[in-house]
Formats: sequence, C-alpha cells, structure tokens
Amino acid sequence: MDKSTLFSYYNRNGDTKMRIKNLIGDRFKERPSDCVIDSHALMVRGGYMKYVANGIYSLYPPAKRITKKIENIIREEMDAIDGQEVMFPVVLPGSLWDKSGRYDSVGEELLRFKDRTGSRMVLGMTHEEAAVHLVKEYANSYAKYPFMIYQIQTKFRDEARPRAGLIRVREFTMKDAYSFHTSQEDLEDYYDKCYKAYHRIFARCGVPEVVAVASDSGMMGGNVSHEYMLLTPVGEDSIAICKECDYRANMEAAESIIENEPKIGMAELTEVETKGATSIEEVSAFLKVPTDHTCKAVVYQKNSDDSYVVVFIRGDLDINEAKLTKLIGDNIHPAVITEDCGLVAGFIGPKGITENAKVLFDASLKGMDNLVVGANKVDYHMTGFNMERDYGSVEYVDVAKIIEGGICPCCGKKSITISRGIEVGNIFQLGTKYSKSMDLTYLDEKGESQHAIMGCYGIGVGRLAASVCEVRRDDFGPIWPITIAPWEVHLCLLRVDDEEAKAFADDLYEKMQNSGLEVIYDDRNVRPGAMFADADLLGAPIRVIVGPKNLKENLVEIVTRDKSISLKVNKEETIAKVMEIKAQLMEEINKNV
Repeated sequence: MDKSTLFSYYNRNGDTKMRIKNLIGDRFKERPSDCVIDSHALMVRGGYMKYVANGIYSLYPPAKRITKKIENIIREEMDAIDGQEVMFPVVLPGSLWDKSGRYDSVGEELLRFKDRTGSRMVLGMTHEEAAVHLVKEYANSYAKYPFMIYQIQTKFRDEARPRAGLIRVREFTMKDAYSFHTSQEDLEDYYDKCYKAYHRIFARCGVPEVVAVASDSGMMGGNVSHEYMLLTPVGEDSIAICKECDYRANMEAAESIIENEPKIGMAELTEVETKGATSIEEVSAFLKVPTDHTCKAVVYQKNSDDSYVVVFIRGDLDINEAKLTKLIGDNIHPAVITEDCGLVAGFIGPKGITENAKVLFDASLKGMDNLVVGANKVDYHMTGFNMERDYGSVEYVDVAKIIEGGICPCCGKKSITISRGIEVGNIFQLGTKYSKSMDLTYLDEKGESQHAIMGCYGIGVGRLAASVCEVRRDDFGPIWPITIAPWEVHLCLLRVDDEEAKAFADDLYEKMQNSGLEVIYDDRNVRPGAMFADADLLGAPIRVIVGPKNLKENLVEIVTRDKSISLKVNKEETIAKVMEIKAQLMEEINKNV
C-alpha cells in the first residue's frame, strides 16, 4: 500500500479527515448554569459531551479522540512493563463477589440486580474478582509467575454525589491492571515499575506535575497504596504536603502528630453549668477557654450491628473517618443518639460514660493537664479534667485529620500544607486479600500450595481527560497537549468566497493530512470571530489561518493555542513550519517523561 493509498484509507475510516461543518456536536458561548467547574463548562460548551443522566454522559467525537489517545498511551506503557491486555465482563455474577466477601461489605456504590432467572448480578465497579477468576486455573505453578493483566473497560459506580462533569461520574472508562507474584519482594519490585510507568503516562498526557501520595487502601484492601494527584483548587481530595521534605499523603492516610503545649495549669475537677451550650465553640466562648483546651466527643455507629463508638478528640481537631474505619475494622455512620443508649448528646465526657459504647481517645489529648469535657449530664460540663487522674490509663490512637502547619511525619518539622487535588490514578499492594478469599493457589518449588500475592493499578480515562482540561485552559477554551489533542492542527479559511484562498486552503488541507498531520478544517462561511471562538473551544495546539489578505503577500499565519508562537510564513513553507512546531511541542512533552 503506497503512501497516498494509505492516507486515503485512513481518511475513509475517519481517523484524520474532518471538516468542522460536518463535526457532530454544537459549540456555544454561554456557560451552562449547572457546571460548577471550568473544565466541565468548557467541555459542554465545546461539544465534547452530553448529559444523559446523573453522572452519565455520552461523548462526542472530540472527547472520544482524546480518550482514545490517552488509552493508547496507557497501552504502550503497560505493554512496556510486560502487561497483557484482556477484557472482563461489565456484568458479573454476585456469586463471584460472594467469594471475596465484597458483595455484602461494599456499600450502595455497587449496583446489584437480578437477571430474568432470578440470579444475583452486579455491574462491575472494579474487577479484582474477575481477574482472579480469569487466571485461577492458569496460575497453578510458580513457573507461571510473575505476570500482569490489564483491561480498558466501562465500569459503573453508583456515586451518591456525582459532580464536575467527567471528574466524578457513575459510568466511566478505566484502565485497571492486576499483577500476580510469588513473593512480597517481587510484588514490591513490580509495584515500583508501575509507580514509574504511571509518572510517564501522566507526563506524556501533558500533566507532569501529577504527584504520587500515600493513601488509604479503603475497600480495596492491602497495606501499601498510592494515589496520583493533579493539584488544583477544584480537587475533591485534600493532600498533606511537607514544604521541607518529600512527604505527601492523602488526608485520609496522613498521620496526625500533635505536640500539646498546655496554656492552663493543673486544676481541680469541677462541674460547671453550661446551660444551652452544646457545641465546642459555644462551650469555649461560655467558659472563656481556647478550643484546643477542650475535649469533644464524636459519636458513630458501626454498620454491622449499630453499636456505638465514641471518639474523644481535642476540640479544635476533626475525626479522620477513614482512619477510624480501618482501626475498628468496620464501616461506620454518624450516630443516632436515642434516649435509652446512655449517651447525653452535647454533654458527653469520659468520666462516667456508659459502658454500652466502645470508647477511643485520640493522641491529641495526650499530655493535657486541664481540659473542659462533657459531664454526661444535661447542661453541664467539667473543667480541670486530667486524663490519667480522672479517667485512668489510656491507650491513645491516631484518628485525627492532619492540620495546616502540623508536624510532618517524615522530617518532624511544623511544615505541613494542605492542598486540593484530583485523583487521576491509584496503585495498591493487595497482598493475599483476594487470592485467599477466592482460593487462588499455586505449587511452589517444593510442591507446596501457596496463595498468590497481588497488586492492582487503576487510571480513570475520562477523569484524566477532564483533569487535563482543568489545568490546561484559558478563559476561551482548553489548551490540549499535542499528545492527546483531538486534532493537532486547526485550519481556518477566513474567506470561503475567495476562490484563490479556498483553492489554496483545500490543497493545504490534503497535503497536511498526507504528511501525517491530524487536521480539522473550518471552511464555513462565518465571521472570523465565530471561527476563532470555535477553534479555542476545540483547543488544537496549532492553528493555521489562511486569508486573502495574507495570501496576496504569499503568507500564511500560524499561531499556537497557548499564544507562545505567532508568526507568518511563506505559504510554500507552511507544512514544514507546522511539522517543526509539532516536533517542538512533542519535545516539550518528552523532556518531562
């Protein structure tokens, strides 16, 4: 197949040939009222996506082209670390999730239903069970290990509060990979390879600033996990970052270290009436003591049996529910305090607390000599409370959220800052959580049966596309990186009624495609302002503008979407200059890989 035939083939299949007048999807000026973040608004305005239902969207061609390029980058990097692509079903039997124990343990995010035969089914939100099922018979000997399988597949997670367009949805496309090993050391070695591959993926997608942070494994299980965060003020996750060292952790996993500096000396334990004051702020103001010298009680109930859990913590701090869940080994929900539960809402304190509740003390209370606590009596608190004197021996736990200006768990300095970020990927060392529950075993060198050790690695494709848009944009539209842009070049013909300009632009369009460039061509009879507004919304990194005025001087205008390059070139040099700029943009991406 010669070159001209090859590109004719590609054009017939829609890989490169596109005139904007034929592009499905409209672009418009007004910001949609229901879009809370800029990337969502721009992708709706630019004709990338259409709302179908809460957290569910259809993608127009520009978004599909972007996600396809992201998927190809992911495939290349996964294949480079010996991954093998597979495909799991979207719909899975509930019995498979019974084996792992997650059919009952996962909450309402897992969509459960019955088919026409009455069999329990689920829509896959993650595919650990399916991965184990696929390789169970194959992976029966140590000689088959290690290996990694991955898929790029539709998933469904019934989010309670989908928001921000493609960043938090219910139906989404995700790359999930699963590695299998015979030793923890081998898992750690492969985990490091994937850790680095993820950084290459994000750099190649044009967001090298993505950072890896230590995270909580949550329902996935395992002891070691990292999330990849794109730092942006609109992110839903909070990340603790040390300004003095490389420590980074999700707030859910960050250790809270508190060094108390008592401002009030030791005092006698005294019961004080605090009529009507129930919150920490009200009590602190009423008694004229700082909030960090108060002790508040936060009450939960376990999901499994509704038993009460009372957590005492310094009054100015908040509970990290992810830590608490992991500590008690059960999911929790805010307590409903009834008259017969033995707890006095608003006045709960350690001394004389009911035995009907599990009681925990956060480490933030350690070393405090003089605390204000609840008296377990309506309208009363106690002052002068000392933990060791008035309660007894205490085993402190860490269930507090780390705070701005807090102590870094790594370098020990008071240098923690709290930033916001979007989670664009995650990796977990699962260990034997799934191989044991689903009986995935192999025979080792001695002929003895062992459970396989697993890792898993995920990237949300649509979320990554939207996240790139969030940080690579201006007021007029996305500024797509050259590696994932829907089209590399946006060709604008300013005067479709000028025969010379039209003939030149048509010819240039064909020649650029035959040179391997991805071009979208705007030859509509519209005003330049409307044409450029659409070009801004489509965000192609290189724009070529053909008009009668410049052609009279034998010139064509070339500008980049980010405005870093703006020049006029001899019309015969147009393609060569575009190729040069493309190479330059690619080099800027690759230097961060």
